[in-house]
Amino acid sequence: MSDTSSHLGAAASLEQVSDTFSQLAAGSPAYDRRVNRWLDEIATLDPERDAQRIVFIDASLEFPWDTQRSLELAFYRTYAVPSIAELLDSTGEFTQRAQKRYDDTQILISAFCEFGFDNDLGRRAIRRMNQIHGTFPIANEDFLYVLSTMVFEPIRWNARFGWRPLLHAEKLATFYFWREIGRRMAIKEVPERYEELERFNVEFERERFAYTDAGHRVASATRDMFLDWFPGLPKAVGRPAVTALLDDRLLDALGFPRPSSRLRRVAETAVRARSRAVRALPERRRPRLRTLEKHRSYRRGYELETLGPPDPAVPFGGSAP
Repeated sequence: MSDTSSHLGAAASLEQVSDTFSQLAAGSPAYDRRVNRWLDEIATLDPERDAQRIVFIDASLEFPWDTQRSLELAFYRTYAVPSIAELLDSTGEFTQRAQKRYDDTQILISAFCEFGFDNDLGRRAIRRMNQIHGTFPIANEDFLYVLSTMVFEPIRWNARFGWRPLLHAEKLATFYFWREIGRRMAIKEVPERYEELERFNVEFERERFAYTDAGHRVASATRDMFLDWFPGLPKAVGRPAVTALLDDRLLDALGFPRPSSRLRRVAETAVRARSRAVRALPERRRPRLRTLEKHRSYRRGYELETLGPPDPAVPFGGSAP
């Protein structure tokens, strides 16, 4: 599947982005994917036993762009929890090295999503993640909340913007996959059922979301990092656009102004129009593997075991696995 964003050219506004994707979808000879080998394969798989394979199909073949965007929104939700925000802010990783922190997180998560937690690379990624987390005093319920966002933010993004709806089996597989990751991270009291974890996620946010200066600093650093990817975009225009897809309760907790209803409508229309364009394209034949891509912080490659906060005893460098 080709990257439809290459057709945008120099679109000057979100309205033009939306129009461009709508035209792409309308002009395609195929109005849907009547045959989809990946859906056919998922139909033969068991959501619990084959969770690793289903997550790989969704994250690398069916929804690679959507998965990445939804996990970016998941990061923002963690900043709205005071205990998590205070810890993240205290490390200086976001305010001083936001791009590196983003790349490290993306690579580690991608490693076990793309190769599975039973693969050597996936086990190494989980081990490294545990080593990093082990140096900080993190409450079990905070671990569990972050885990729950990894499950439900992609599912909720799909409900809003997916080019096709997730099958029930895909939702369950996402839960079973991350439940096993939680166990391998030694997170205690990980719920056994999808509905139990979802209830925990909703109640935790209702009880714990609150504004802190730390959360605002970390969220602002993340937002400005995203804007650095588009150097020609004025910050005054980009900042409200970046947060236009966030809900009001989250915006209030992060100390961000609520966007106008018009900006929200334009942003949501643009994403949905992209989905209509993707729906008209042939299925992706080659997986997108972010572990093998070049990252802004590691132009010359990376060593998995050195990802995370700088360790003066372990030099950075090497090559991608």
